[in-house]
Amino acid sequence: MSGRRKRRREEDEEKWVPLTRLGTLVQSGEIKTIEEALRSRYPLKEHQIVEMLLPDISDEVVDINMVQRMTDSGRRIKFRVCVIVGNRDGYLGIGLGKDALVRNSITKAIRDAELNLTCIERGCGSWECDCNEKHSLPFKVRGKSGAVEITLKPAPKGLGLAAGDIPKKVLEFAGVEDVWAKTKGSTRTTFNLALATYDALRKTATIKTIL
Repeated sequence: MSGRRKRRREEDEEKWVPLTRLGTLVQSGEIKTIEEALRSRYPLKEHQIVEMLLPDISDEVVDINMVQRMTDSGRRIKFRVCVIVGNRDGYLGIGLGKDALVRNSITKAIRDAELNLTCIERGCGSWECDCNEKHSLPFKVRGKSGAVEITLKPAPKGLGLAAGDIPKKVLEFAGVEDVWAKTKGSTRTTFNLALATYDALRKTATIKTIL
């Protein structure tokens, strides 16, 4: 994290007045980790919670598009930005922001991604490896967004990320090191491809396993 961004976050935290029960519990110190916050019965509605409990989180813009809309006053132009956030160690979020200014679009997308933060379950589900380390996925998962579909399979340690540029970036932010990926559909749609990868990874924490 850059020094400028770190100072901005510290200033935001000092000015932050929680508006939700979860925010109050975090600021008072009753909830001390992001894991406790996500597992609580309270919804995540304030991006400051993520920034306070997960200070090593980073972000990256994966797509910027200019969208146009006709109104009674004429043509209006906005920028649509897709951003991924994560700590490269099991926590990942993706968000979308729209505004007439690129900078404001990025800020909105980052905050949206932080509110969509989820925990990714990692493991070693490959029959070729069985090292029991958290370098890959515990099992095969599928994700979908729009006309894009992606399948992620556990891979042996050392293989790397056998995926396209966008899925690879999302996987890196989640902390996944080895995986097989197969996509189909309109894969040139960057946002849907990133969101489909996020959808697949999110299922690692929602699918129950029997030990």
